[in-house]
Amino acid sequence: MSTVTDFMNLNLSTIHDKFIAEYIWIGGSGLDIRSKARTLSGSLDDPQKLPKWNYDGSSTGQAHGHDTEVILYPQAIFKDPFRRGNNILVLCDAYNPTGDPIYTNKRFEAAKIFNHPDVVAELPWYGLEQEYTLMEKDTKWPLGWPRGGFPKPQGPYYCGVGAEKVFGRDIVDAHYKACLYAGINIGGVNAEVMPGQWEFQIGPSVGITAADELWVARYILERVTEIAGVVVSFDPKPVPGDWNGAGGHTNYSTKSMREDGGYEAIQKAIEKLGLRHEDHIAGYGEGNERRLTGNHETADINTFSWGVAKRGVSIRVGRDTAEEGKGYFEDRRPGSNMDPYVVTSMIAETTILWKP
Repeated sequence: MSTVTDFMNLNLSTIHDKFIAEYIWIGGSGLDIRSKARTLSGSLDDPQKLPKWNYDGSSTGQAHGHDTEVILYPQAIFKDPFRRGNNILVLCDAYNPTGDPIYTNKRFEAAKIFNHPDVVAELPWYGLEQEYTLMEKDTKWPLGWPRGGFPKPQGPYYCGVGAEKVFGRDIVDAHYKACLYAGINIGGVNAEVMPGQWEFQIGPSVGITAADELWVARYILERVTEIAGVVVSFDPKPVPGDWNGAGGHTNYSTKSMREDGGYEAIQKAIEKLGLRHEDHIAGYGEGNERRLTGNHETADINTFSWGVAKRGVSIRVGRDTAEEGKGYFEDRRPGSNMDPYVVTSMIAETTILWKP
């Protein structure tokens, strides 16, 4: 007697050249991820050779009135860790029928910044730290917490080991391997300070690729948690009180910063970021004011600061960077629900293109 799993594991590539392409896009909230599948044949490695597709924007909060068709433009291809074989995940951005990007398409503006000759010449690298919280589906309470209650205070959970300290490691490892299978440049994972909270890192990746990879990694995480029957939360402060929030720390460097004498370029970039602090905060995630309080390894949202090897600041410069006189810095302000297209392009625009 065949099972559903038997059919899911059928290898289509032994029968014909057709494959399944799962088209992925970002919905109307700016954080919800949508997808649907179609059967294709032909190129597997060039998104420009894949057909455009469409969806009903009125059902995703992205179109109103009589003409609700939104067009998907394929932008990046990844291997599908769920269907495997020749099947692929296709990351898309969205346009109206006239070819103009819809208002939720943040990738379009980011691509213009990253394609600017001055930005291309600086070869910006990003390392994106995505923190998230695993929640029980029925109670919406963090995984491993006593129902309706609280665990012991923070301390033993960060990078912890043991059944009373770590919750959801099987889900995290499944996501880690699925991302590697997909071809995402995922750098590592670790348990975070609050129990039930985890982090994975994307990069170092160049330019818009970092944001593309983070969005697909989020999609894969949503799929893995769907299978596991838990909910993933990207809320910057999922539990009020004396518990760490969840961030989207963004590590950044340019060619000038990585070369000998790059510390001067780092300091100039940080000075520019300080001058546009309020603009960056506005684009760094909804509800981030609940997290950036000056406590729990954060800086106060209203005050820009930086320091070497400090975590209670807006911008952290690593000790190795300061000693070597070149390297990268970490923007610790973005929340876990930030749009990586907005954050990465805004940092590049401010530090490379903006002239105070």
